[in-house]
Amino acid sequence: MDDCSLDEFRRRWLEELAQAQAPRKRRRPEAAERRARRPEVVPGRGEQASGDSALAQGLLEGAGRPPAARATRTEGQDVASRSRSPLAREGAGGGEQLVDQLIRDLNEMNDVPFFDIQLPYELAINIFQYLNRKELGRCAQVSKTWKVIAEDEVLWYRLCQQEGHLPDSSISDYSCWKLIFQECRAKEHMLRTNWKNRKGAVSELEHIPDAVLCDVHSHDGVVIAGYTSGDVRVWDTRTWDYVAPFLESEDEEDEPGMQPNVSFVRINSSLAVAAYEDGFLNIWDLRTGKYPVHRFEHDARIQALALSQDDATVATASAFDVVMLSPGEDGYWQIAAEFEVPKLVQYLEMVPETGRYPVAVAAAGDLMYLLKAEDSARTLLYAHGPPVTCLDVSANEVAFGVQGLGWVYEGSKILVYSLEAGRRLLKLGNVLRDFTCVNLSDSPPNLMVSGNMDGRVRIHDVRSGNVALSLSAHQLGVSAVQMDDWKVVSGGEEGLVSVWDYRTNQKLWEVYSGHPVQHISFSSHSLITANVPYQTVMRKADWDSFTTHRRNWEHKHQC
Repeated sequence: MDDCSLDEFRRRWLEELAQAQAPRKRRRPEAAERRARRPEVVPGRGEQASGDSALAQGLLEGAGRPPAARATRTEGQDVASRSRSPLAREGAGGGEQLVDQLIRDLNEMNDVPFFDIQLPYELAINIFQYLNRKELGRCAQVSKTWKVIAEDEVLWYRLCQQEGHLPDSSISDYSCWKLIFQECRAKEHMLRTNWKNRKGAVSELEHIPDAVLCDVHSHDGVVIAGYTSGDVRVWDTRTWDYVAPFLESEDEEDEPGMQPNVSFVRINSSLAVAAYEDGFLNIWDLRTGKYPVHRFEHDARIQALALSQDDATVATASAFDVVMLSPGEDGYWQIAAEFEVPKLVQYLEMVPETGRYPVAVAAAGDLMYLLKAEDSARTLLYAHGPPVTCLDVSANEVAFGVQGLGWVYEGSKILVYSLEAGRRLLKLGNVLRDFTCVNLSDSPPNLMVSGNMDGRVRIHDVRSGNVALSLSAHQLGVSAVQMDDWKVVSGGEEGLVSVWDYRTNQKLWEVYSGHPVQHISFSSHSLITANVPYQTVMRKADWDSFTTHRRNWEHKHQC
């Protein structure tokens, strides 16, 4: 508000105030005359009533005298002024103060968040949904109306879902989502502190005597392991019950230890899959029992196995064929698609979140294919370059390492391709040794972690293509790696598991076992590692070392 408008506003306000006070001034002499007509002494009032009559008579006499005579009655005027009410004493000067205060309040409204209290409640909720927890806390201190809006259950339920707390719950499960949000954050802080201080229970999952561990996989705390004896076991580490049931083979006449070695195992929320050296594939439904629901046979050894984490789709690679299996509408398993590739497939992964029709990525030497079950289409992503050394996929991208060409002074790299466009997006790194593992699917947005034979763990910024951080983690090369928003867990060929806080570039702790770390999977409250030997025939003294480990960093009072 500028000076001209301010003066005009003050002038108009004073005029309206004077007009409002004029009738009250005209009524004052009439009231004085009525009080003057009363007797000087009123029974029951004594001297107080006599004094009031005398004061009224004095005011009348002063009003009838000339100005010079009234000027001598200063003491009487002071008494009359003191007898007025506080509102009457404010007068014009008090009005100017009220005007100034009102103007200051109007100017302050431009600096305070404000909207009409008649705004519909649903619209206010839509506005507040863009605020984070700190901003909602500040808004709750503005007024009672804003406090009711800022503490609405819908807003705090949405915050819980955005930060990953209780993802499978509905808004009707709890009555106070703000309190639930605070409890979840307190638990998260406790778990992070336990991670940093290596505070938690350590459990070893018992292995099968006289058998060597061949492969391990896990999903959401459920672990599956395959052995040289042909046995397959499953542990649910979430229940703290480590007595694992066996998944039986369909051939009941086979004696224990007479079955072929297990080559690969995979598991998701409903299925368990095992591939054997003789080309057989068993699929179990974890919800129905321990016997397989489907058994498939290849003519040759299975070289790669993949299981979708979203649905019931299995992909296998044997010789020069890639087969996708899935249940039909009648529940019976069938071949969804079959592809032929010119070279042997070493790496095979299912693309997540593809909807009804599954999609897989297969690496065969120096070739990379995108396989779509919808039309049995085979798209060539990468060809005629250095051989692929590792592979991982996300919903939209695929990342894989390629060998270096020492004779032309070109080092090993990680290439990132777009699955939708089918073209290369990034070329990361240029190091002497080969990349042995890469994790794109579990990494935070715009970040990716990789392991190399030189023993270093590298965090890549996929926006700029630069290496954000390089950690000297292992002596004999990195075999497995995973990261989240603040830590990196890596496993080495020497059997060492290391945990790093990559924000401070500090190693938090490490643990050692006698065999290469072939599997790492962690969540906010647990870490699962598997030390799997490369040799399938070991000395008797080494059998006790073939175990999978679960390290639970949850406080002992937590579930």
